[in-house]
Amino acid sequence: MTLFERVFNGNDAVYGLTVQAVDAAIAQYGEEKAISFPDTAYCLPCYYAVTGVKVTNLKELKEAVGVVKTLMTRAPRLNDAFMSGVATALCAEFIEALKYIDGAKPYDAPLYGHLGDAVIRELGVPLVTGDIPGVAVILGSAPSVEEGVALVKSYQAQGILVTLVGGICDQVAEAGMNTGANVRVIPLGKDVTSVIHVVSVALRAALIFGNIKPGDAAALMEYTFKRVPAFVNAFAPLDDVIVACGAGAIALGFPVITNETENIFRVPKSLIVQEDVSKFNATSLEARDIKIKITKIDIPVAFASAFEGEIIRRKEMQVEFDGSRVDCAELVQTREMSEIEDHKITIVGPDVDEMELGSKNSIAYVVEVAGKAMQPDFEPVIERKFHNYINCIEGVYHTGQRDMQRIRIGIPAYNAGFRLKHIGEVLYASVKNEFEAVVDKCQVTIYTDPAECTRIRHEVAIPTFNKRDDRLRTLTDESVDVYYSCILCQAFSPSHVCVVTPERLGLCGAVSWLDAKATNELDPNGPCQVITKERPIDERIGEYEDVNEAVRKFSQGALEDVSLYSIMEKPMTSCGCFECICGIEPFSNGVCIANREYAGMTPLGMTFPELASMTGGGVQTPGFMGHGKHFIASKKFMKAEGGIERIVWMPKELKEVVAERLNETAKELYGIENFTDMIGDETIATDPETLVEFLTEKGHPALGMDPMM
Repeated sequence: MTLFERVFNGNDAVYGLTVQAVDAAIAQYGEEKAISFPDTAYCLPCYYAVTGVKVTNLKELKEAVGVVKTLMTRAPRLNDAFMSGVATALCAEFIEALKYIDGAKPYDAPLYGHLGDAVIRELGVPLVTGDIPGVAVILGSAPSVEEGVALVKSYQAQGILVTLVGGICDQVAEAGMNTGANVRVIPLGKDVTSVIHVVSVALRAALIFGNIKPGDAAALMEYTFKRVPAFVNAFAPLDDVIVACGAGAIALGFPVITNETENIFRVPKSLIVQEDVSKFNATSLEARDIKIKITKIDIPVAFASAFEGEIIRRKEMQVEFDGSRVDCAELVQTREMSEIEDHKITIVGPDVDEMELGSKNSIAYVVEVAGKAMQPDFEPVIERKFHNYINCIEGVYHTGQRDMQRIRIGIPAYNAGFRLKHIGEVLYASVKNEFEAVVDKCQVTIYTDPAECTRIRHEVAIPTFNKRDDRLRTLTDESVDVYYSCILCQAFSPSHVCVVTPERLGLCGAVSWLDAKATNELDPNGPCQVITKERPIDERIGEYEDVNEAVRKFSQGALEDVSLYSIMEKPMTSCGCFECICGIEPFSNGVCIANREYAGMTPLGMTFPELASMTGGGVQTPGFMGHGKHFIASKKFMKAEGGIERIVWMPKELKEVVAERLNETAKELYGIENFTDMIGDETIATDPETLVEFLTEKGHPALGMDPMM
């Protein structure tokens, strides 16, 4: 049997099942029954991406099945086989969507099934920074549990996002392996049709980040091929349905690596036979041209970005260090070259093996750095990276910063030999590796002696933090001579450019003006370039000819001009991985803000995914703006339209996060006390009429301001 016949047979089988399933659903529910995946603005994302048509009910789904039939040409040509693969994928989406009728939850933990839009946006930053260098789709059952788990762990140790379909889900569960989005190993489902949920991630990435127009199949496939670093590992035996699914993956640019040797036909760089499962990893990375940056650190557990989201619960921890209960601190200090010894790691106080199981302890670690290009402004930039560095350690959990951090060391990590010196090794190696352009020497001192921790916290750390805060408060857009561009996200959003100023951080929330400055110092030809601000055009909206020239250059001409302080006039573009979206609410004459974590309805009549679907992709959308959480309290937030007084609604959780700084800004600028008490949230209103009643009762200033439109 030829490869074409296997693809066509598999396509026919899935198509037949789809027709039966759709007809049965119509018989049970009627043609007008609504159908959609949850937490997405794209209804059935794959079909919408390929055809440009949104399917919202069973009648439309029946019509879509007919459209898919036209892709099944069965001509013995490679392109026809690929289109049959795409047809198979779309049929799989239809079958999976039927499982979610009436809000059903067809997948029980640890299986995920459909992944919401917010998950994709959250993955955006680590994908563009390379913290997630690739996406592995592992399909079927490995020859043995040990081989399957070893393959998954090999990818996990490289930071690769791993998705699992079929028997491999049971194999990792049998081995007791920790899975979940937080450790970047996601079991999707046991049916082969659940593979569509990772295909959906790739196609929505094109819509969210790439500004690909739904229905432009050619641009869609070019985007996934060039910008979504995914690949498939399919274990033998491969039935015709899996072969057809593989053809769909290849059509999107994702090579398939298999150990199947019977009745399989190799396609160079696309369908690769690798009989030795232990070599799947190397073969896959080579096929997708994924380069793994190796950071060799002498510790007894794994070190990779995949462990950043790992959570260690109280019953799982060997010891804990908690700055909210005892004295703790983490600090970077600049020294002269002669004052420190490179790679010197000192422990002052008891080590972990001298502490009681489950105990709460003090810790203070001081990282002293020296270098000809090192500047004190870089100290907090390096410090903020400690959270990522320590969280990358398998079995170690870190949260918080400055003198309020918490660290937990898990029992398995402790049993593997992990001790405090290994935290020192991680900090030393990571700082030297990432900041090699400014750090020539680095030494680490870790204090656990309670008296020393108290001294470090109150006599050294807190005075240093206070001094820095005073310096940061003086950093305004007017007080600096230059801004910085940030084009990190162009890996996925080719036309987007962030302009980072002291009072407007990057919309992802991860790049401040100091971060951009440090990035430029570290890599003068990198993603953050200096932008002068010597030729103002309109200071009211924050428009400069210098900025416009930079934006034109860095967007390759896709963007002509941009303002820094307006949501209505030439607003800054968004890539798709923004923390928040701000949009006009005309009834109240203000704006509503929704954060990515909020899953409910807003008074704008749209959820966050729906708002995001019209805001990202590197295009200007007057009236809507993606931004970071901390920008909300900035004096430059929507300054051209009246500033923070326009904020009328945001989710309760977000309001609590920004309350202190937002109230401080409102009092300083407008003399308003407790401004956040005037702002609605989902516990007060999710419709504009009720919101206006609340705002009227509170005397919200937006009601008396000039119309925005």
